[in-house]
Amino acid sequence: MGLEARIRSKLLSALEPTRLEIVNESRLHAGHRDSPATGESHFRVVIEADMFKGRSRLERHRLVNEVLAAELGEGVHALAVTARAPGEKW
Repeated sequence: MGLEARIRSKLLSALEPTRLEIVNESRLHAGHRDSPATGESHFRVVIEADMFKGRSRLERHRLVNEVLAAELGEGVHALAVTARAPGEKW
């Protein structure tokens, strides 16, 4: 299973989002000095989940990072996160 699929599976399981978008932006960073050139190194995640209600932006990002700790340690070079609770403006 590739990194993108693992990211999707873990976020769906752990956070039960009502909205989840994962965009692989690795091609935009191809050739950059620190890019590992794996094709799965830079991702953008847009996630909406009840679990984010009443939590700060930092707490939300920490939750996502905790769920994806293994992936962040073994190949994901950059992860951009937009995390909202249901009903919040995008």
